[in-house]
Amino acid sequence: MERLNVDRARTLRRNTTDAERLLWRHLRDRRLSGWKFRRQHEIDRYIVDFVCPDARVIVELDGGQHLQQVERDEERTRRLAAIGYRVLGFWNDDVLKNTDAVLEVILEAVARAVPHPNPLPKGERE
Repeated sequence: MERLNVDRARTLRRNTTDAERLLWRHLRDRRLSGWKFRRQHEIDRYIVDFVCPDARVIVELDGGQHLQQVERDEERTRRLAAIGYRVLGFWNDDVLKNTDAVLEVILEAVARAVPHPNPLPKGERE
């Protein structure tokens, strides 16, 4: 089972949606205020779209197919929350049309979760 998840995660990373590619450009390489994100990462028995491990925040992007699996998505969110993660969900369309607003919500969530892992020196804080 473990090997299947690794292979599935690798396949998902190669076959990303336009919304996933756009959001990853903003999250990768600590581009969102220095926070480290991973994509298509395995947590518990799930592969999540994006996760900030330090803040324990998961970002899930959903397309139209998720309208048919609402109960399964809700169960997944409950299970991930039970092990200490906050799950943020966005529609692909929102990411494509309102990228800045989506990034703002993500930044607020990670900033509230824990102190920043690399805070600015006292004289450089806003």
